[in-house]
Amino acid sequence: MKEDLFNQFCSVLGSDNAEKNEPMSKHTTFRVGGPADYYLSPHSTEELKKICRICEENELPYFVIGNGSNLLVSDEGYRGAVIQIYRNMSEIEVEDNTKIRAKAGALLAFVAKTALNHRLTGMEFASGIPGTIGGAVVMNAGAYGGEMKDILEEVTVLTGAGEVKVLPASELELGYRTSIVKKEGYLVLEAVLSLEEGEPAQIQKRMNELKEQRVSKQPLEFPSAGSTFKRPEGYFAGKLIMDAGLAGYQIGGAQVSAKHCGFLINAGNATARDVYRLIRFVQKTVWDKFQVELETEVKMLGRFEDED
Repeated sequence: MKEDLFNQFCSVLGSDNAEKNEPMSKHTTFRVGGPADYYLSPHSTEELKKICRICEENELPYFVIGNGSNLLVSDEGYRGAVIQIYRNMSEIEVEDNTKIRAKAGALLAFVAKTALNHRLTGMEFASGIPGTIGGAVVMNAGAYGGEMKDILEEVTVLTGAGEVKVLPASELELGYRTSIVKKEGYLVLEAVLSLEEGEPAQIQKRMNELKEQRVSKQPLEFPSAGSTFKRPEGYFAGKLIMDAGLAGYQIGGAQVSAKHCGFLINAGNATARDVYRLIRFVQKTVWDKFQVELETEVKMLGRFEDED
């Protein structure tokens, strides 16, 4: 069964773009996670549709990732197919002077650099976010006062029924870390961003300022998934965690960053279980002290210890 499925994937993607038992620690920014049964890298919408259909016909779970920047995969790995679009579906084009069309796998940093090179402003806030356009659309990613909803014009998605739809920004229901794409389980194929003409020197200056803020305030020298928790209404997650006395608290190789308590980091040889236990400990401690519920921004894939 497994070999037959793998051969089907290879017939669509070629043997160079299909792997069996691939360690997810190689593909997540936390640098933890066990093997996925299949790890697949399509080049096009048609290939993506075909491998999704193979998964559905064989009742095989599948999960689409970008560069694994907001993901915690269990140590047991994933009993299904991980479909990675970052490697082969990342083209970026400039249209009509002020619009950028980017495939879902394009890194935000590369899109922001393209905008700079074409004298376009509006993308600076995303220049340091370690994710892809697809993930940024799903979560309405934002930083330093900017959000994807400020620049999105339209998004092309693949529905669960295999239909390709173009959704204008007005229909995306973009909110804090949410969208209709997330609610409906659509797969992002590409997005069109509407930017404005700007002065390259000013754009670069703003990017440099944001980079300096990140370097000075965030633990970029350690593997992490960025901000681990969503911002609770009326609070800041990092401050709640710091005020709970958890700065530097460690379970195994996972640690609450003392530099920025909103970041849980792999301080050295952490396992996914270490990270998961630390997440739950932080949530419980903050709830016990402040009666504030911290919801994870990080997605979890696979089986973790308190699940049936």
